[in-house]
Amino acid sequence: MNKSSYLDINRCISDRIFSIIADSAHESGVEAYVIGGYVRDCLLGRDYDKMDIDIVVGGSGIELAKKVAARISPGIKVKVYKNFGTAMFRAKDHIIEFVGARKESYSRDSRKPVVENGTLEDDQNRRDFTINTLAISLNRHNYGQLIDPFNGIEDLENRIIRTPLEPGKTFSDDPLRMLRAIRFACQLDFDIYPVTFESIRNNSERISIVSYERTTVELNKIIMSSKPSKGFMLLYDSSLLEKILPEVYKLKGVEKKDNKGHKDNFEHTLQVVDNISNKSDSLWLRWAALLHDIAKPATKKYIEGTGWTFHGHEYVGSRMVPVIFKRLKLPMDDRMKYVQKLVALHLRPIILSQESVTDSAVRRLLFDAGDDIDDLMMLCEADITSKNEKKVKQHLRNFSIVRKKLLEIEEKDHLRNFQPPIDGNEIIKMFGIKPGRQVGYLKDSIKEAILDGIIPNDYEAAREYLIKKAAEMGLKPTDK
Repeated sequence: MNKSSYLDINRCISDRIFSIIADSAHESGVEAYVIGGYVRDCLLGRDYDKMDIDIVVGGSGIELAKKVAARISPGIKVKVYKNFGTAMFRAKDHIIEFVGARKESYSRDSRKPVVENGTLEDDQNRRDFTINTLAISLNRHNYGQLIDPFNGIEDLENRIIRTPLEPGKTFSDDPLRMLRAIRFACQLDFDIYPVTFESIRNNSERISIVSYERTTVELNKIIMSSKPSKGFMLLYDSSLLEKILPEVYKLKGVEKKDNKGHKDNFEHTLQVVDNISNKSDSLWLRWAALLHDIAKPATKKYIEGTGWTFHGHEYVGSRMVPVIFKRLKLPMDDRMKYVQKLVALHLRPIILSQESVTDSAVRRLLFDAGDDIDDLMMLCEADITSKNEKKVKQHLRNFSIVRKKLLEIEEKDHLRNFQPPIDGNEIIKMFGIKPGRQVGYLKDSIKEAILDGIIPNDYEAAREYLIKKAAEMGLKPTDK
């Protein structure tokens, strides 16, 4: 190991917490090592100061955790998971987890291993990738020594994702590791070793035994990386995308008729997701970008003299969103509804940017988008992926006009999350009628009049208009 690497390792264990662990382990007569992601990210120079710390113990991880926590502060609460032989607590910005060194064996139909006590070597053998096997000794006789049996340092330097043991067994035993390989390649901007990637492709069918909850955790981490397109291209090339998100997989490809072809909607979608990722850290806005054209394969049609069309793909796509979310065990709450709304509305600002922008159209967009109007505009701008620079600049100029108009009308009419100034209960009392179609019609009349700019968005104007519309129906205000 070169001198700079040695200094990096010393930096990784410079926090006082490591000397406390070392002293406690020595007093308990057990060996302890910091291992895995903390070591990897520290050596890479990532934000390791707030990273979770994993400690492998040659004995009881639970007992050592309790001893270390008491030594740091008597008030620290230690969470113990007896079934897994682990314990953890929070100290400063770190969550520190202690586990006894172990070895694992797997059955064919489950990714849950049979666990036995083992050595540090056993523990390193069971890990997913060489860059996650790196361990630093916290023992007095070799404190600060890097234990690297699989040349993980070399793979860090070469930016390679590779399994420590034969990849076919690694991925067959725990197929979630295939997704983790792609996630790490995406997050760290590493390459997957060719033999390792070929094994992912060969074992892709095994992903079926992984729960959607665990799959979605990895998908979300890929989506939240700085360049999600890298992860989704790897998912596609490995055959995993077809099994996890077939709707996105079907976007790939170009069909031609009469020498007319449409763009590759998969590549376009990935560019939109990358564009959004450069602007926002919102997971759900990124999901909206990923799914915004999801219904294009279902709505694709070739029309003579016109070419390829995808009419109504925004509405069909919005209906697909809850189906996808439910299958992937994503939240079926306001976050799903937010994604569904953006998918349904993503063409509206584009249409406004192509035509003369009327106040009425802008009011309706504000009404439908509500507080999500800014995110919708960001999605629409990200959706411009033409290679024609002149065309892109023109679209962006048009969008700036739409944004200006949105601002002007919002300031004047206050239509964001708009509710009509007169509600159904007041209409019932005003005209002495029962709940029903008449009430709904009158309430909608007020809303439409405001959105069309016939009346301003205020109570008195709405009341006067309401009385006129009611008179057309033979209704008069009561004295009640």
